Amino acid sequence: MSDWLEDVKWDDNGLVTAIAQDAATGRVLMVAWMNRESLQLTAETGIAHYWSRSRRKLWKKGEESGHLQTVRELRLDCDGDVVVMQIEQAGGIACHTGRESCFYRRFENGGWAVVDEVLKDPSAIYHSH
Repeated sequence: MSDWLEDVKWDDNGLVTAIAQDAATGRVLMVAWMNRESLQLTAETGIAHYWSRSRRKLWKKGEESGHLQTVRELRLDCDGDVVVMQIEQAGGIACHTGRESCFYRRFENGGWAVVDEVLKDPSAIYHSH
């Protein structure tokens, strides 16, 4: 059996684009980055793990908020440079702004209109350490 991680085309920083899509509705909830370790952990645990470029560290989605992403299906695109996951989003909130999806702004009348409500105040989700 070949090393399935070798089939991924990692970018110059060792990362691949990762899309989290709601398994029930098909809505794209978020786009993030994965490195080899986070993709392997995702496959092994069934919980989405990412690489935070800003914090430069491994990040288990929901580790602070409790909004874990359970992976139902993991796919690699034809070019090998994008991973898409069908996930179940705990708490129904994927965005750090307290919304269902990170894609809560829609282009309307020449500008970005906020079209999704905040389901939970971020200050109630994330606590200062």
